[in-house]
Amino acid sequence: MKTPNEIAELAGSLRSPMKYGFAVLDRPSVPEQLELAQLAEENGYSSIWVCETRLARDAISVMGAIAARTQRIQIGSGVVNTWNRNPALMAMTFATLNNLAPDRVIMGLGAYWDPLAAKQGIVRSKPLTQMRQYVDVVRRLLALEENVTFKSDLLSVDGLSLDLGHGDPRVPQNVPIYLGPTGPKMMELAGEVADGALINGLLKPDYIVESIEHIRIGAERAGRALDDIAKPVYVNVALDEDGDNARRAARRLYAMYLGQQPHIGLASGLPEEFLAEVKRVVGQWPSRPEALDEATELVTEDIALNYIAAGTREECQEQLKKWEATGVDEIVILPLTENYEAMIEAFRPAPALSSV
Repeated sequence: MKTPNEIAELAGSLRSPMKYGFAVLDRPSVPEQLELAQLAEENGYSSIWVCETRLARDAISVMGAIAARTQRIQIGSGVVNTWNRNPALMAMTFATLNNLAPDRVIMGLGAYWDPLAAKQGIVRSKPLTQMRQYVDVVRRLLALEENVTFKSDLLSVDGLSLDLGHGDPRVPQNVPIYLGPTGPKMMELAGEVADGALINGLLKPDYIVESIEHIRIGAERAGRALDDIAKPVYVNVALDEDGDNARRAARRLYAMYLGQQPHIGLASGLPEEFLAEVKRVVGQWPSRPEALDEATELVTEDIALNYIAAGTREECQEQLKKWEATGVDEIVILPLTENYEAMIEAFRPAPALSSV
């Protein structure tokens, strides 16, 4: 048992008690991702998020495998889009995951992005309206409402209900729905209709502070309190014992995103002329490595470090405090470098003082 002085000294050396989550993209291999999920759970992380931003890896399959290999950690889709899976399929899918990992699954939904959507013949018409309608229908299905009917020019269901139970009592599915917003209108919609807002990565801290105010506006519109809405945020992290290597990785990643999804930079106030030049250099998606090399030279360290935590362990820990101070309730580490185990160890949450 530690003395009060020892506890006080330990408290001063511990990192913030802020909750931390960890995200996996399309690397490393799925078996390795399962090991990382277990490692994150063992190290006290609150959540593991599975991304599905490109045509690389299906998030649902990975979530199911993680659910079977873990006991406590929450498992979220971070995010899946609302265009490839109709509301009935999405509700059924997450009801299945909830059966595998009761009360641990989070449905994270996003509005998708072009040109990837357009290349599949998807016309993202009225994304805010579509998201509102989609969430409404999915909620009704997960609540096991009978004969769910909804018709609009964006989606249509007619007399549907989830066929759950098989003779057992029909129990509504406890699956929180989060939106993955970037812009202010989607932030407001998250506050109005969702259980949480998984705030996008590559956004600078002062923009996140403003975003939370938009979440508040949406919440108040629906008669809710801001504290009713979970507010995790993705923070892209490049970690290396050589801080210069980490910062170059950050610059390259940010150049790629600005070239492919310039709305992210526009939302954070980067000049349109600069974004247009980066997009021109990056070229068509997927971009060529040589084009990314050239675009990286346009993105200075000063620019990249407004949006990404990059450097040595100590440098990243210090930089993460900027995002912790924005009003979010969880930091979700989105790794840019492939030293995943070291990253999980470096940013593991501080243990509660009651346990020391």
